[in-house]
Amino acid sequence: MNKAELIDAIAAEAGLSKADAKRALDGFVSVTGEALKKGDRISLVGFGSFSVSKRAARTGRNPQTGKEIKIAAKSVVRFKAGAELSGKVN
Repeated sequence: MNKAELIDAIAAEAGLSKADAKRALDGFVSVTGEALKKGDRISLVGFGSFSVSKRAARTGRNPQTGKEIKIAAKSVVRFKAGAELSGKVN
């Protein structure tokens, strides 16, 4: 499902116009991004939680040449599905 299809589904499920559903989805993505940038955790009961985790610097290997390369440390976004969401998938 792409963003346009998600907007259509949200609009139909919530009884909103497509424009309102798009604004709501864009707002959610924006607020989530800003909160994660600050290091906050976002928890939606039943759906799941978003958090930021640190990935340490490490040494990797170029698969074409076999030469070692250094991979810098960085922050990554993690998502852990909630029980209700996991139950719907299984």
